[in-house]
Amino acid sequence: MRVFSHTCSNTEIVAALGAADCLIGCDDDSDFPVDVVSRIPKLGRDLDLRVDEVIAMRPDLVLTSLTVPGHERIVDAINAAGIATLVCDPLSLDDIYSDIRRIAAALGISERGADLIAEMQAAMPRVERAVPPKVLIEWWPKPVIAPTRLAWATDLIELAGGVNPWAVIDAKSTPLTDEQIMASPPDVIAMSWCGVKVANYRPEVVSRRPGWTDVPAVRNGHIVAISEEFLGRPGPRVVEGYRQLKAAIDAASA
Repeated sequence: MRVFSHTCSNTEIVAALGAADCLIGCDDDSDFPVDVVSRIPKLGRDLDLRVDEVIAMRPDLVLTSLTVPGHERIVDAINAAGIATLVCDPLSLDDIYSDIRRIAAALGISERGADLIAEMQAAMPRVERAVPPKVLIEWWPKPVIAPTRLAWATDLIELAGGVNPWAVIDAKSTPLTDEQIMASPPDVIAMSWCGVKVANYRPEVVSRRPGWTDVPAVRNGHIVAISEEFLGRPGPRVVEGYRQLKAAIDAASA
């Protein structure tokens, strides 16, 4: 099967399923596994995907998503050319597992999909704590944007033994005011800034915010950097996001 992947998470799922040889191309944001994405054409990112070039490659299947507003246009154009698409738009961790099942089934390797899900679940056991630390994941620092109820990141926090105070908000993510944050001051702050390399995450951006001196995470030095690759991509590497979140929550609970 000839597969084109339009999103980095889908590229990573195909590779984790052991089907990287099926990939004939991917989007510009796909950067892992390096040995896979370095040998196939990259044809643009998000809404700038060069659809005509994708169609010219004659894929049997295009793996895409609706995570970026406007992706429907890309999907419609590919379908109009008579090319099958598999569209992922996960919200929860269970949705990620469902997407892995669907992709594995489309590739004819359903059993491997079940194995990958089992491996991920075994690597992310639920941690029970008497007093779960409050965890703020920052998708962006100014304004602070955090995952809310409809987010796999919230599921990861809860699995790792923490609590997301803003999970009561019925959205994927939302900007938070200082007042909202101070109403439930976090014990752990995880910087996972979208589109920023983890080497450029700066804890002082958080710790120097006016009025944040008494936030427990700031006061106790529990500000961590966790790459968006691990928390923000709905694929197999959320396991690493869980591990790093758990380590931060363990430290705050000690």
